[in-house]
Amino acid sequence: MNAEPDSTSEREGVTPDRLLHSGAEGEFNAEDLVLASGRDVNPKNLAWAERRMAEKGKAALDELLP
Repeated sequence: MNAEPDSTSEREGVTPDRLLHSGAEGEFNAEDLVLASGRDVNPKNLAWAERRMAEKGKAALDELLP
């Protein structure tokens, strides 16, 4: 957690903690998982993401996000 006030963070170009969220609390799809992993969206990586989602469910995205 950031100990600095939000106004200081915003001034320096850093996203304030109150605006950060993983997005994993909602629905996601294979493309979201591919992008979160830093991979290119292509058929091979989408297939990988679909397998991972089937295996791990929501944890598939949670593991990739801070």
